[in-house]
Amino acid sequence: MRAAPEVRRLGLVPYADALALQKQLVEERRHGTIGDVLLLVEHPHVLTLGVRGDGGRTHILANEQTLASEGVEVYETGRGGDITYHGPGQLVGYPIIDLKPDRCDVHRYVRDLEEVLIRVAADYGLAAERVTGLTGVWVGGEKLAAIGVRIARWITSHGFALNVTTNLDYFKLIVPCGIADRGVTSLSRLLGRAVDRTEVEDRLIQRFTEVFS
Repeated sequence: MRAAPEVRRLGLVPYADALALQKQLVEERRHGTIGDVLLLVEHPHVLTLGVRGDGGRTHILANEQTLASEGVEVYETGRGGDITYHGPGQLVGYPIIDLKPDRCDVHRYVRDLEEVLIRVAADYGLAAERVTGLTGVWVGGEKLAAIGVRIARWITSHGFALNVTTNLDYFKLIVPCGIADRGVTSLSRLLGRAVDRTEVEDRLIQRFTEVFS
């Protein structure tokens, strides 16, 4: 039985600041000065690139002028996966976890993140699922949550993004995760009502603790 991670609910954080904080926490975790941590944040509008191929840069559909007018930044991240969008109304989680000694399995870690998000969706009466060959969590063939992780010497960073009340129009700026034939969705769209972010965070923390400890 592992100890539950320390949860830090940081609210709105610029992407560059979150990236720097993750790097700092990974080093602290590696040296044993902190235990496992789960950061929960929201980002201003940003497109993030993965490490596969060109990171997804060719999947940006908007030109630089459009991105600038919409206030959308672009960052290279160092995580796995292709391009994705982060923005207001999205719940982003960054687990800083040492997978040693008993969880040193990359695929298991990703499946566990998916399991957390599937359980959160179920809390709202939604039947979310995995799609064979794809990463993330899906409802009715549309992506509800994206996952892109980095694991260095078995310490994790980056993580997942769950669309809660996200303005889905921003995904039209890109080919999300490089997948052209599937759409994206959100909790609020699926439920047809506003969803309280704090409540979603509470449920996510509960489900994350269940799966990871």
